[in-house]
Amino acid sequence: MQQQKLTVPFVLSLIFHGGLIALLIFGVELQSTPKPQPKGVSAPVVQAVVVDQAQVQEQVERIKRAKAAEAEAERKRQREIEQRRKRETEQLRKLEEDRKRKQLEIKKAEEAARQAKLKQKKEQEQAKKLAEQRKREEAAKQKAQKERKAAEDAARKAEAERKRKAEEERKRKAKEEAERKRKAEEERKRKEAQAKREQELADQLAAEQAALSAARNRQVLSEVDRYTVLITQAIKRNLRTDTSMRGKECKVKIKLAKDGFVISSQTLGGDTSVCRATQAAINSAGRLPVSPEPDVYDKMKEIDLTVQPEQ
Repeated sequence: MQQQKLTVPFVLSLIFHGGLIALLIFGVELQSTPKPQPKGVSAPVVQAVVVDQAQVQEQVERIKRAKAAEAEAERKRQREIEQRRKRETEQLRKLEEDRKRKQLEIKKAEEAARQAKLKQKKEQEQAKKLAEQRKREEAAKQKAQKERKAAEDAARKAEAERKRKAEEERKRKAKEEAERKRKAEEERKRKEAQAKREQELADQLAAEQAALSAARNRQVLSEVDRYTVLITQAIKRNLRTDTSMRGKECKVKIKLAKDGFVISSQTLGGDTSVCRATQAAINSAGRLPVSPEPDVYDKMKEIDLTVQPEQ
């Protein structure tokens, strides 16, 4: 903005002085145009032209100095304007700071007044609460005294009633205790007789069960032996032998499913060729004879066998 203010007058001045210089030069040229002179008088004409050019140069210098002075004056004016603007801006800033400070002081004063009012109100409310609390405490104290006296009277009456009832209760319990002991003795004798009868019956049942278990165990063992023979025969039917196996054997452990399916078989020891043939025979058999009775199966689901080729 300041540069624009400086440029406009400068341009106008430049145009004006430029026109003036043009007019001067044009006038000098008109004056310096040589008129026809007689031969031998050319020196004075040259001198007049030189004088006119000096005047023009002086005029140009004056114009330059005038323009420089004018430009300096304009710059000075702009500096003064800028300084005045800065002073005014600083004054405005100080005025604004003063306004804000006063406004802050007013706010602080208002806040202090508000806090003082709140404090006064709080103190008044606190005093009111304390007065009400003292009033309530006094009323509660009087009420407690009345209640304590009434409670003491009631306690004396209750104690007398309690003692009377306690005596009655003691007599009733003594009578009930005597009756309880009599019935307990009768119940003890009855239970003792019943326990004796039950023990005798249990002993009899245990003896019978033991006999049955022994018989069943013998039967199961017999079944296990029978199925062991059947399994061994089934393996031997699938056993491929040669003369080199005579007198040799192989011990194996077989794990069976409930339907006789061979879950796994493991060689425990024996001749290598006999054991190899035995494993092949077991795999060929696929399923082996198994008892349908659960207790028999439980004893033979994992069975150890000794396989000997036929002599």
